[in-house]
Amino acid sequence: MDALSGVLESAKLKTVVYPKFSFTSPWGIEMEQDSRSQFWRLLKGTCYLRVPGEKAIKMNVGDVVCIPHGSKHLISGKSNSACVSTAQFGKAYHSGKPLFQGKDEETLLMGGHFEFTPSVQHPFIKSLPKVIHINTTKELNLWLEQAAVMMNEEISNEKIGSKLILGRLVDILFVLIIRAYIEQADLKEGFLMALKDNRISNSLKSIHQSPEKDWTLNQLAVTAGMSRSLYCREFKRLVGETPLGYLTNWRILKSKEILSVNKENISEIASKVGYQSEAAFNRLFKSKVGETPASYRRKILS
Repeated sequence: MDALSGVLESAKLKTVVYPKFSFTSPWGIEMEQDSRSQFWRLLKGTCYLRVPGEKAIKMNVGDVVCIPHGSKHLISGKSNSACVSTAQFGKAYHSGKPLFQGKDEETLLMGGHFEFTPSVQHPFIKSLPKVIHINTTKELNLWLEQAAVMMNEEISNEKIGSKLILGRLVDILFVLIIRAYIEQADLKEGFLMALKDNRISNSLKSIHQSPEKDWTLNQLAVTAGMSRSLYCREFKRLVGETPLGYLTNWRILKSKEILSVNKENISEIASKVGYQSEAAFNRLFKSKVGETPASYRRKILS
């Protein structure tokens, strides 16, 4: 399994697709700060998206914009359109009297959000930019385009299994957005650059696949095909922590994942993530999480 897939599998990505929205100018909505990662795709008309402190984005038909950290943003038909609050828009929409239904140019928008498990803290999530804009004027990833088209079809023509299909398609869309961004962006450092760097990415893959292995720095450097000193320097520069520090945090993440789904003995879980001593595992887990593995499991499974 590649490095990104391993992270997303542990992050337990949850996705929601909104109904397709039809607006006529002038229109605008102010989306408040949210813990979830919103995405928008323009299907028809014109659209501007503004995140405070960032350059306004004019979306072309087919463009996809993702706001990974749920930053406050304004989405509107014109760059200077007045915006109503999300609460105002939602109240009107659910009352059956939606706003922005005039006779001017129509805008069609498809959107939704992604959500990571709150307890998952990983350099990948932290390294995502404030805004990701996948522009159709550039070479758009064919699979990304096809996933978006299939989503639009399922939203427009609800059929048997549409809800399940949409959920899977949004999961795919998120991965394709990240893949397209990594390919298009001029990355210099950070975890996304680590995914792009074949050497460090291969080392991350090895850690993810075998957290139970008694890794040494020399062995990890071999997985990257680098000298120990260069490997340590490049890993820390890109990932933001040392190789052994990352290994420890990954083991804790995997142990939390196991604790949340089954009732294996703590000693068995410790062994699965690389610790032969249950006592040592308990001490490390408590130092990282703030409670013992047993206490964490009781809270999660209660």
